[in-house]
Amino acid sequence: MVEPVGMTARRLPVVMIVDDTKTNLMILAEALKQDYAILTATDGAEALSLLKQGELPDLILLDVVMPGMDGYEVCRRIKQDPATRHIPVIFVTSMADSRDQKLGFDLGAVDYITKPFEVLLVVARVNVHMRLKLKSEQLEKLAFLDSLTDIPNRRALEENLEREWGRAKRSGTPLSVLMIDIDSFKPFNDHYGHGVGDDCLRRIARELQRGLMRPGDFIGRYGGEEFSVILPNCDLAGAALVAEKLRERVESLGIPHACSDVADHVTISVGYTTRIVVGDAILTALTEEADKALYLAKSRGRNQISAATGNF
Repeated sequence: MVEPVGMTARRLPVVMIVDDTKTNLMILAEALKQDYAILTATDGAEALSLLKQGELPDLILLDVVMPGMDGYEVCRRIKQDPATRHIPVIFVTSMADSRDQKLGFDLGAVDYITKPFEVLLVVARVNVHMRLKLKSEQLEKLAFLDSLTDIPNRRALEENLEREWGRAKRSGTPLSVLMIDIDSFKPFNDHYGHGVGDDCLRRIARELQRGLMRPGDFIGRYGGEEFSVILPNCDLAGAALVAEKLRERVESLGIPHACSDVADHVTISVGYTTRIVVGDAILTALTEEADKALYLAKSRGRNQISAATGNF
């Protein structure tokens, strides 16, 4: 049973309560509904089913003694699944023996509350662990963001590309990669100064990000003045359209560049490639091909796009 409780216009953190005693469900839901959205399940199988359907809470309050599957087994399965292992689990149970508590902690629980519980204590512990989780998520997010441009960094790019490579291999759909370089950026920095150069990078990063329309499209800063775009389920013609669109968007910014040998404003060059991933294809070859295409675009005069169609 799914019971959203206390939802407002803003996104509330979600707590899942799993208990076969409906009175406990009602008491805990009532105590927490002011600050959290609530999901409830009356046994372990129902809880796991909700999680499998994508109902992922920020924290789980889990009873141990339930019909069918006990809470320990539920916790074990939660922690074995990469999609749910990050969710904090707090056991709320009448089993107060230290060996029971140790088992719960060994399985990955973050806390253990014994019944009969004090509502204020449960709320306080939920608040503490929720704050810890949200702070942890913020730190993890920062680890994948480029500190200058506020778009994903190279680490995030590589992880996203690895995921999309695997997905493309399973589905047989094309995967495209764009490599983007700001033309004559070193002379720009030397002439205008690094402060203006940093501002230029930020403006271009925002414009490139705005130019991607599909939810699955991904852009990140590859390094220096280079950016990369990952386009799942996108063929070569589609990649060309995106590449040209991004080139035009940056040119339309009209950022002055007195030292460019291409134009009187900042421009970019874009290399792109597309592959359907089959057999023993190598992931790194995809970015290498896009890099070669970028070099080709720059060698032909910059401020243009170029495709790579070589086999690998």
